Amino acid sequence: MKFDKVLFFTVIILSLFGLLMIYSSSSVWALFKFNDSFHYVKYQGIFFLIGLFVMIFVSKIDYHLYCKYSNKILFVAFVLLILVLIPGIGSVRNGSRSWFGIGSLGIQPSEAAKISLIIFTSKYLSLNDSNVKNFFKGVIPILLIVVIFFGLIMLQPDLGTGLILFLSIVAILFIAGVSMKFFIAGGLLGLIGVVILIIIAPYRMDRITSFVNPWKDPLGTGFQMIQSLYAIGPGGLLGLGFGNSIQKHFYLPEPQTDFIFSIISEEFGVMGAIIVVGLFSILLYRSIKICINSKDLFSKYLSFGISFQLIFQAIMNLSVVVGLIPVTGVTLPFLSYGGSSLLISMLSVGILLNVSRNNG
Repeated sequence: MKFDKVLFFTVIILSLFGLLMIYSSSSVWALFKFNDSFHYVKYQGIFFLIGLFVMIFVSKIDYHLYCKYSNKILFVAFVLLILVLIPGIGSVRNGSRSWFGIGSLGIQPSEAAKISLIIFTSKYLSLNDSNVKNFFKGVIPILLIVVIFFGLIMLQPDLGTGLILFLSIVAILFIAGVSMKFFIAGGLLGLIGVVILIIIAPYRMDRITSFVNPWKDPLGTGFQMIQSLYAIGPGGLLGLGFGNSIQKHFYLPEPQTDFIFSIISEEFGVMGAIIVVGLFSILLYRSIKICINSKDLFSKYLSFGISFQLIFQAIMNLSVVVGLIPVTGVTLPFLSYGGSSLLISMLSVGILLNVSRNNG
């Protein structure tokens, strides 16, 4: 394969459409809060331009360098996750200490942690392929590191990002050939952990019951889900038209972030939703093709991990928006407002593009 132009332009289209929808979904709130309807889209535009440069630049960097410096990359991500938890260094937004504030901009180190763990895990498994079947030599070292990173992210707290990070590594372990016994045992332990978390904090059960029936608490825990469904429902086949969303008028909280797909569905209807899902399907197809055509284990694990992380995050976000799973606080890659998410997502695609370039 050569430079994957289809993947490149798919990401550009998604990101540009994201800018368009961030303006539409946030303009009312931005005008009210900042007296500038372009407030959010301007900041996202800055990160888009930076991300575009980074994606093109990274696509020219030999991916083998990530294998060489994976330990240092992981260590930097680890230090950043610790620093963000320190009051005065990390800033609190929406109840989570997940950000480094730089003026009006915010950098989220957990986004960098996701890609750094994928790089490290890919390197470790490629160098220890003979030990993959050995649980203690092949799996435990990776799991210990993942648990530490997951714990640091949960201290923020940010369950959604933590789940994506954890499950992305589990997915890489799965394709590496780790025994199914591990996944069965891990699933049982996970179920026990969920029960313990509910016992420790009963309010989590309230969130679960609210997810099952959001109308039980329509002005509390069920409010955001109800407003999301109210946005999707009236969209019909072709939607209400660009800029004509009703829910963005202070009904759906912060529609430019986690619930931007609700506004897309409201303004562009089923056709808009199909186009978004179609673009992510193209991204998945091209990414998996790059993975299959990779000639070494490191690039196979690396490209698969990046592909899984991006698509799984998109699936999680869409599932929340349509009411299939409880609210997790996960953004829709390339579309939702969030500079760190956009920057790391475009950087990740840059790595994929270099893998495709070097395995042609």
